[in-house]
Amino acid sequence: MAELVTLDDVRAAAVRLSGVALRTPIEESRALSELAGVPVLLKCEHLQRTGSFKIRGACNRIAQLSGEQRARGVACASAGNHAQGVALSARLAGTRATVFMPQGAPLPKVEATRAYGAEVVLVPGTFEDSVAACAAWAAANGAEVVPPFEHPDVIAGQGTVGLELAEQVPEAGTVVAAVGGGGLLAGVAAALRALRPDVRLVGVRAARAAHGVTMADGIAVREPGALTSAHLRAYADRMIEVSDESIARAVLLLAERAKQMVEPAGAAPAAAVLDGALADLPGPIVLILGGGNVDPLLLLRILRSGMGEEGRTWAFRTHLPDRPGALSALLGVIGAAGANVVAVEHHRYGVRDEFDQVEVYLELETRGHDHIAQLRAALAADGYALE
Repeated sequence: MAELVTLDDVRAAAVRLSGVALRTPIEESRALSELAGVPVLLKCEHLQRTGSFKIRGACNRIAQLSGEQRARGVACASAGNHAQGVALSARLAGTRATVFMPQGAPLPKVEATRAYGAEVVLVPGTFEDSVAACAAWAAANGAEVVPPFEHPDVIAGQGTVGLELAEQVPEAGTVVAAVGGGGLLAGVAAALRALRPDVRLVGVRAARAAHGVTMADGIAVREPGALTSAHLRAYADRMIEVSDESIARAVLLLAERAKQMVEPAGAAPAAAVLDGALADLPGPIVLILGGGNVDPLLLLRILRSGMGEEGRTWAFRTHLPDRPGALSALLGVIGAAGANVVAVEHHRYGVRDEFDQVEVYLELETRGHDHIAQLRAALAADGYALE
């Protein structure tokens, strides 16, 4: 049976992290509190150094290496947050880091890792190819591999989030964390089960993580590790799944209402609130927002998706008679219904078998799903067939 991390392990990690990791703030979210019916508080780990909680585990592991091990350097495989945590921790510890990243990793994450002082090796293929390349290089060069979650030192480092929560929110009824490899919730649970045995501990996974196609790349792990799973079985009260659509809505809500720019993996706990999956759990509910590192291009797509899920945008296609004024008449109906046109595509040619027709694609800014229903009714009443 796996030996679980203890409260003493976490407290020792907190000493090592002193002066390195920030004590991240707690913010209340009125918007999420109204949805949940109990106070909802945000533990802002996206404001941590390197933009995520990952520096805690990486630093705790590297701090315990011998002088000889540090002389040989450290290595890791990561597509993002863990890479940056290892890079900065290695620099602060006076050792060198070599980070293996997939060739298709987002450029901002690659450049941030380099900026923290690591040598980045881009590996063609999948993330698993990066893991294999890292292991082979470390074995050949005598470097110490710093795993992203499957190590007691890493789990203990992440557990320092739990120590802070016990002091910052001693009245917490439920604590919620995203789960990919499981290191964060495992560590937080190890601390809080000892300090607050009555608190409910909930993990949130992306439903598509098992297939590796989720927008929440920070938790796109097919399943937690053996060691982290042992902690979750021992300590966690519930594991739930959320859709990418709910995650997109959560990113949008956190940006708009809480003024917090959080990556999809970090927003997964908020998605659980939006889905009503925490409705039966005691408050206050603390959501750990684990990271804020998101590619700006991906962020644009996520926000657009979130706005669509909220009924804030609506797109459709229709056919119009090929005669002057037809498009103007359509836009008149839309304007009268109070919608704003964001984009228009008007195709006069290429409508097969309908030579007297043109195809129009419209993207509208709307005020919610009820407004969209009104628009549909108004367009149908004027004879427009929508796709």
